[in-house]
Amino acid sequence: MGPFRPCLSNVHKCCVNLFACWIVEPGSTRMLNSQPVTSELSPLVAKPPANDANVQAPLRIATLQDIGAAVWDAFVYREPTATFFHLSGWQRVVQKVYGFDTHYLAAVRDNRVVGVLPLVHVRSALFGNSLISNAYCVYGGIAGQEPDVVYELADAAARLANKLAVGYVELRSIEPCVPDWPVKSDIYATFQRPLYPSEQENLKAIPRKKRADVRKGMKNNLTIDLSGDLDAFYDIYAESVRNLGTPVFSKRFAAAIQQEFGDRCEVSLACGPDGPVAALMSFYFRDRVLPYYGGGSMAARPLHGYDQLYWTLMCRAVDRGATVFDFGRSKFGTGAFEYKKYWGFEPTALHYQYHLAKSEVVPDINPLNPKYRLMVAAWKKLPLFAAGRLGPWLSRQLG
Repeated sequence: MGPFRPCLSNVHKCCVNLFACWIVEPGSTRMLNSQPVTSELSPLVAKPPANDANVQAPLRIATLQDIGAAVWDAFVYREPTATFFHLSGWQRVVQKVYGFDTHYLAAVRDNRVVGVLPLVHVRSALFGNSLISNAYCVYGGIAGQEPDVVYELADAAARLANKLAVGYVELRSIEPCVPDWPVKSDIYATFQRPLYPSEQENLKAIPRKKRADVRKGMKNNLTIDLSGDLDAFYDIYAESVRNLGTPVFSKRFAAAIQQEFGDRCEVSLACGPDGPVAALMSFYFRDRVLPYYGGGSMAARPLHGYDQLYWTLMCRAVDRGATVFDFGRSKFGTGAFEYKKYWGFEPTALHYQYHLAKSEVVPDINPLNPKYRLMVAAWKKLPLFAAGRLGPWLSRQLG
């Protein structure tokens, strides 16, 4: 008798049935044209008070297509509140891989960009329609500091949500910026700290116990492969997230990111005597490095493969001029959250904000929600080939 191979169609039906209560009709997907800002107000956007002492030229809301990618990205690179996930390249990745409509909005004053808001219209068979900034990313929201810029972009997003009949708008902001929009700050935290010029300073900044783990990794003579081997990275990452009960994105998505961002995207592998044991995809942006997608095999822990990957990334980032290590997002109370604290990083709560259009309550789509415990537990037990087939479909639904 051959090995047991469950029918993928039945597993697929099981996953859909677990979330059947979320199914809604998709909304319209027309693009928002460049237009002057009107006085039409969303009920959840509070207009900032006028400042007669500093009258400025009026704003207009344009799109990425109107101003061009070069102008958009030039603003993102100079705007302190912008992140790597505000770059225009994410629009091309999402459209190429997932086919969703995007609405990348820019606030323009005197022919100068003063704010941007990237939005993706996620049409999910499981979770309904939404506008997310930025979908498939941990950060997003409005990049811009002037109150009237924030107001006009938020109002444009709220009006677009009503036009497209989506359930809600989600801004994945680090700090809340839209007055009166509901905020969720008890789910995720980010971890960031400075990088120092010398290797000794950075090693000293790691707490004693974790520093000992890093040194153990050094003694294990792991080699770091920077050839960009996407196949090896994906195989390790897919198995790792399956073990955590999380659906993996498609290899096509990873390849699109690598192709779009070039040398700003680095794939690294920690290799032991029998080959790669841990893998990492990292992003470089301005003065910082972001280790973003990481995973390891069962052999990674005794060899301290994770520790070696992160430590050597710190060293390379300093050589490239980075001064900030952004350890990324983790859910409060999870193993990943505690792991980052062991490295000496302090959590900063992320403030995701919402405008409710058709929805009546703020969404709670995350693995810690008790509604999804059965799904998470079942996913951990899926054969790897089944998780690999079903994961990309389900990952697309999550945004």
